[in-house]
Amino acid sequence: MSSAPTQRVNRLDRRKARTRAALIAAAQTIIAEGRTNVPILEITQAADVGMGSFYNHFETKEQLFDAAIDGVMDAYGDLLDQLTAAIEDPTEVFASSFRLTGRLHRKEPELSRVLLNNVLRLLSAEDGLAPRARRDIAAAVAAGQFDVEDVDVAVAMTAAALLALGQLFLGDRDRDVEETTDRVTEDLLRMFGVPRARARKVSRLPLPDLAAPRPAD
Repeated sequence: MSSAPTQRVNRLDRRKARTRAALIAAAQTIIAEGRTNVPILEITQAADVGMGSFYNHFETKEQLFDAAIDGVMDAYGDLLDQLTAAIEDPTEVFASSFRLTGRLHRKEPELSRVLLNNVLRLLSAEDGLAPRARRDIAAAVAAGQFDVEDVDVAVAMTAAALLALGQLFLGDRDRDVEETTDRVTEDLLRMFGVPRARARKVSRLPLPDLAAPRPAD
């Protein structure tokens, strides 16, 4: 039996996947620039695909933007999980994730802008950063390390701190990102009931490198 039909289907699937990826990448750049009111034509031109290709994948521009935001945040959340996988202490996991994300504002400005422009939506997302923050805070509470009565409020406070840091760093290019992020981490930990000395120690522990190569899946 000839394998030609199967090969044609595989090529078509790969072409569709490339088109979808190009549209999402273009949307992510546009979102990072804060230009979400652009017409669909501008998105397809940025992706170098035809207008008809857009509607093969998405019904509306909003649907594309949702996919773009979810993709960015979930990929970054997966990265945080990889970087903190070897850490057993839940307080250290939370602190490391927060400190890495604070540094993200300077290391990855486009991703930072996606976060800043969509922080309210990200709080209610089923994937990405908010569910992971909720998981890590709940784990620290269960371990008796955080004194938090309402985990959702703690997640909202964490998100607000990250948003404030991002705005601060965008407005003050000379500010020391690492030192400022670590101080805010210490303040958050103390707010969640961690003793002062431990909060300071945990917020200054060595961090994995966000830019370091990671093994492929």
